[in-house]
Amino acid sequence: MSTDSDGGGFFDDEGADDAETADDTETADESATDIDQQETTRQTEPTGSREVLTAEGLRVSYGQVTALRGIDLHVEENEIVGLIGPNGAGKTTFANTVSGFIDYDGSASYRGQEVADVGQTELVEQGMIHCTEERDLFGFMSVEENLKLGAYRRAEDVIEERLDFVYDLFPRLVERRTQNARTMSGGEQQMLAIGRALMGDPDLLILDEPTIGLAPVILEDISDGIEQIMEEDPITILLTEQNVTFAFKHADRMYLLENGEVELQGTPDELRGDDYIRESYLGG
Repeated sequence: MSTDSDGGGFFDDEGADDAETADDTETADESATDIDQQETTRQTEPTGSREVLTAEGLRVSYGQVTALRGIDLHVEENEIVGLIGPNGAGKTTFANTVSGFIDYDGSASYRGQEVADVGQTELVEQGMIHCTEERDLFGFMSVEENLKLGAYRRAEDVIEERLDFVYDLFPRLVERRTQNARTMSGGEQQMLAIGRALMGDPDLLILDEPTIGLAPVILEDISDGIEQIMEEDPITILLTEQNVTFAFKHADRMYLLENGEVELQGTPDELRGDDYIRESYLGG
């Protein structure tokens, strides 16, 4: 999977063609039925707990290499949980695992359903949207075409409403709406990747390393966008980050992951006062 090859995430090139073909051939009644079914699916999920995502004793190995060593973590309704740690700590592995991409031992559940029993397509339909570290854009498609693919199963009026929402969050995308994604800067591509994820109207948004390699001005735009989302249309977010300062700014709770294990957890205020966090991640 790579950005320039236009693959990855929940779409690939063939998937994009299929989605466009389906949009051309589906009747209005069929589209409405799909949307009704999606909404019904969301409403009928277990509601006895505020926990949206839960990991218990989660273990992942790549051959002889253990990447996750018994992770216990939960994300509650409408909160931002930061998963911080150095490169190689297991953050992306965790994000890929709870999204259904990687086999695991232990438990990973989304709204009470074991991820391994649900499958990637159903997870997306129920509202879990994963914005990957690689961004996975379709490079030879325009900004607006990429955005619309994020909502390809939705009615046209809903798509237009979500487009307005995303363009309001990231005005730079309005200026680039007819530009091919591959010709944009890295920061603009990151905005587009987040925008495409938001087009799906996520119940749970997984943002994997959204600030990596970004210039400060772009980082500020993305930071402002996250704040606006939580003010206007709150959603649940799992944020994986090496940029601890960025995570501190947005997270309600945080987990420090090192060598595949949770070493510390708490609120930003609690972790900010920890000697190890200050010395290792905040420069003393």
